[in-house]
Amino acid sequence: MSVTVKSEHEIELMRKAGHLLEQVHDGLVPYIKPGISTKELDRIGEDMIRSLGCVPNFLHYGGFPASFCISLNDEVVHGIPSPDRIIEEGDLVKIDAGLIYKGYHSDAARTYMVGEVDPEAKKLVEVTRQCFFEGIRFARAGNHLNDICKAIGAHAKKYGYGIVRDLTGHGIGTSLHEDPMIPNFPMKKRGIRLMPGMTLAIEPMINLGTGDVAWLDDDWTVVTMDGDLSAHYENTVLITDGDPEILTLTHSEAF
Repeated sequence: MSVTVKSEHEIELMRKAGHLLEQVHDGLVPYIKPGISTKELDRIGEDMIRSLGCVPNFLHYGGFPASFCISLNDEVVHGIPSPDRIIEEGDLVKIDAGLIYKGYHSDAARTYMVGEVDPEAKKLVEVTRQCFFEGIRFARAGNHLNDICKAIGAHAKKYGYGIVRDLTGHGIGTSLHEDPMIPNFPMKKRGIRLMPGMTLAIEPMINLGTGDVAWLDDDWTVVTMDGDLSAHYENTVLITDGDPEILTLTHSEAF
């Protein structure tokens, strides 16, 4: 395993990439409403990324045919935008997006609640978000990677939710996916020791039912095996000499 530690110059580029992605996520919020297709959201988002002088890093990544992963309700991640997928009142809309700024990647995901959603769905979204923040309490130099993983998993488990085990977070930098893999559940080993300059994409994926998932025939869209709801929350995080720095914390998510 080769985990990259960024220089001060690289950190500044990562920070800029993160702040630009914040603008995209915030800019999409007014469009996430009943009647719009996921394809139209993808078009609007891609236009935003390119208007900032950046490139969408998901487009053609491994053959993915769009700039954004947009997943609804029981779709966990990697939903392919389609003109036939129309957002409706009460939907959970998961938008996972990233961009490249001067060769450096950012990656962040949110679960948006459209209008009035079921209280159970609202709770799932809130707990999934909090799983991230429980995890990054341990995203500090000197701790081990598994400290993050255990904290995420423990918080989800308190509510009896299913933790997706087939997909994980990851390192990020000049590549979208770098070492290390970051599970949302305890690992058998402690994992790497965290060092200042490491950049990690930490992303709880939590299901209302079991953690079991399946891939649709498009080979991309991941859905819950039991058809129950799923939520996703992700940020790009910098390990520092002190508190972790969230590079993609959008205005709507700031404390």
